[in-house]
Amino acid sequence: MQPIDSSALALLGLRCPRCHQGHLFSHPAYALTKYAIMPERCPVCQVAYEPEPGFYWGAMFVSYAFSIGCFAVGGVLAYYLLNDPAVWVYVLLVTSLVLVTAPATLRYSRAIMLYLFGGISYDTRYRHRAATHPHEIPATSSRS
Repeated sequence: MQPIDSSALALLGLRCPRCHQGHLFSHPAYALTKYAIMPERCPVCQVAYEPEPGFYWGAMFVSYAFSIGCFAVGGVLAYYLLNDPAVWVYVLLVTSLVLVTAPATLRYSRAIMLYLFGGISYDTRYRHRAATHPHEIPATSSRS
């Protein structure tokens, strides 16, 4: 698996912040009952995905910001596209939008927390190692 050089693209691809190769989540987002399951460590570089117990509680605030964005976008779209409909239309539309985007919201909230506050930075040794020896992993500690 080729690493992604850009940290922003790796975050969008939900990849490990250290090697940019390992997936942050064990199952696809459309696996409705398993979309939030994360492995304990990256399968490529073995960095811990939960730096400390309760680390992802902070992701609630990021998720809240995403939900507010959904409310705003849904409300503006309803106002302009549906010509200011009744209140129940706003409620139904925004609620549906938030529920449909919940798996992505949770995943990206956790990824943003890990990238910004996890204390893990991209290690280019994994990129060079993947290109020359794709099955070997550099010997480093599990935390960076």
